[in-house]
Amino acid sequence: MAPVFRLVLAAWAMLSVAPSAAAGDGSGVVASIRPVHSLVAGVMEGIGVPHLIVKGGGTPHTFGLRPSDAQALARAHAVFWIGAGLETFLEIPILALAKRARTVALADADGLNLLPASEGGAWEERDRGAGRTDDADGAIDMHVWLDPVNAKAMVEAIADTLARADRANEKVYRANADRLERRLDALSAELAAELAPIRSKPFIVFHDAFRYFETRFSLNAVGSVTASPERRPGAQRIVDIRAKIARFGAVCVFAEPQFRPALVDVVTEGTAARTGTLDPLGAALAAGPELYFALMRGNARALAHCLGEGG
Repeated sequence: MAPVFRLVLAAWAMLSVAPSAAAGDGSGVVASIRPVHSLVAGVMEGIGVPHLIVKGGGTPHTFGLRPSDAQALARAHAVFWIGAGLETFLEIPILALAKRARTVALADADGLNLLPASEGGAWEERDRGAGRTDDADGAIDMHVWLDPVNAKAMVEAIADTLARADRANEKVYRANADRLERRLDALSAELAAELAPIRSKPFIVFHDAFRYFETRFSLNAVGSVTASPERRPGAQRIVDIRAKIARFGAVCVFAEPQFRPALVDVVTEGTAARTGTLDPLGAALAAGPELYFALMRGNARALAHCLGEGG
């Protein structure tokens, strides 16, 4: 660990000296990103509200921890995140500050349908057909929450952890989890019906965050504008994506609210492709138990509108 970072962590630790939060009041539970926070908040409904780390329009790709987040980690008895493959910025603070907490990487939850990560924003073609090139090193695509069936498995892991940490409220956690899982089943059926008419329509995403959503609902994504959301694509990448729009007849190219939407205008200029916005995190949505459902419905609505527009 770099000396400067050790000093920062030490300063955070001094700021966060406080009695451990009592299990059951919500102040001792931390969630990393908005979709995770939403599922945790749903399981905790009627008991407390978890602390959210990545707020507003923040993204785990570029986030910096605040002193208030360090304090929350130091007081935590439970921390929920997707895992180091997504929220890299949290790995060292969790080890250094959340030493007393049950830390749950939800990408490791039992029952998840996991997909391999893929290489390249243009999803380079292989000898047969076209599509993503799976990463040879065995890495997992960490955007697991964008499949509502995975969200059910995450809810189970959240409820199990909270029930063990707070036996007095175990029945409430279990009842909330059962209700959430029924709602997630209904959501899956609802979105499948809404998206069925546009399944074959080709489209391009901003970065490769939606593979779980696409796979669950049999959608036809053919590429992404950028391989990494932190890097602006170069001129050759833009040429490649414009060629892909023409080759596959991509109906829509989708921006994301967290990253440079003007790039999508550059990519689509002079083509027949329409533009829309997909959001993997719920940047503009109110944090809380309903965010996950609003997030998934919003993305389905955006896809159905852009891909179905004009036939």
